[in-house]
Amino acid sequence: MRVANLFGITLSLAIGIGGVALPVTQAVQLRDSLVYFVQPPKLVNATTTYKEVNVWGATYYFTINVPENAGESLQKVTIAQKEGSENIRYNLDDTRAFVGTRERKETQLKLGSVTNDRDTRTVSVNFDPPVTPGQTITIALRPVSNPSFSGVYLLGVTAFPVGEKSHGQFLGFGRFQFYSNGRGWWFP
Repeated sequence: MRVANLFGITLSLAIGIGGVALPVTQAVQLRDSLVYFVQPPKLVNATTTYKEVNVWGATYYFTINVPENAGESLQKVTIAQKEGSENIRYNLDDTRAFVGTRERKETQLKLGSVTNDRDTRTVSVNFDPPVTPGQTITIALRPVSNPSFSGVYLLGVTAFPVGEKSHGQFLGFGRFQFYSNGRGWWFP
């Protein structure tokens, strides 16, 4: 199926008959059995608690909105470091996720496996059970420490719907700028 046809079908489903919006309840599944979101989630925000190099105890927050018309629940999110002079290491056992934002934490979400592929610099966060459409969620990822080298670090966020063969939808980059204050350690 061509991309233009896929968008045309999606648009037709969203507009409905006579311009009346009809709710979409199923994900898009192509002939090769790949499952796609009808309306992909959106990366709302990516922030860190500390912006200084070498700081211990930081948390990186990634807030994602799963729209009502996503068509499928959110099964997995990957966070891949694409830029930065040092590979960030994480305390995977300290990974948390919850409904809401960093400022307004609501219900904690149960996580499945949280893994790290050092070759691709990618952390995978699985939800068990999957996140249903219509929710804003936040993943709290804990680095061992902030990088030792200042600069921009780009972390690419990709969302995967439920399905044995699901297509990841790239949501964008979390951009973290770490600064060196020239004096070494700094605690707020």
